[in-house]
Amino acid sequence: MSSHQTTANRENVVRAANGWTMFVLVIAIVLIDVAIVVSRVGRPLSIGYVLLSLAATIVFILPGFFSLQPNQARVLVLFGKYKGTVRESGFHWGNAFYSNGASASLSAQLAEAQKKLEKRGGADQSTLGRNKISLRARTLNGEPLKVNDKRGSPIEIAAVVVWRVGDTAQAVFDVDNYERYVTTQSESAVRHLASLYPYDGGTEEEITLRGNVEEVSQALRAELEQ
Repeated sequence: MSSHQTTANRENVVRAANGWTMFVLVIAIVLIDVAIVVSRVGRPLSIGYVLLSLAATIVFILPGFFSLQPNQARVLVLFGKYKGTVRESGFHWGNAFYSNGASASLSAQLAEAQKKLEKRGGADQSTLGRNKISLRARTLNGEPLKVNDKRGSPIEIAAVVVWRVGDTAQAVFDVDNYERYVTTQSESAVRHLASLYPYDGGTEEEITLRGNVEEVSQALRAELEQ
């Protein structure tokens, strides 16, 4: 096992170019090309310029358009380097070479994991793609776990966790699958929490899982946030 520790990534919020401005530019380029073709009717036409202009538009401009709904973000990755996160909703344009997400094989694995998480309430009902991340609150309905409380008595415990992505860079780059990570860490936190308190029958000053729901919930929240 390696003792090397990597530095956690931090989100850098950036603004993308206005998509409508770039859309007008695309229309202008097409109209100019059409005007050139019309003006050269009956005369020799150098088709090279027109084809080059259209090819550049298709390759370098059109793929850069993207839109974000409220509570959505897109992580911008250019040739493997993180360039920032766009959080503002609307119609945007960015570098056409920004990465659009995971490879086909990894996408298939994530889709399979997502189906399992959807059954437990831990994932969105759709795959966003293009390195887009939902910032909406999500509900994770944890399955009942068989654990021992502080006194060693066997109990069954489950938790409902409401969570959202706070740092998109950490979610994308610091874990393989942040939704699965939340599920695993939630189960670990519930198991650990159950071992810290007795289920019932404690003294008046002692916190119990049954009698002090609010205090136990706050302790679980603090552990999950950590």
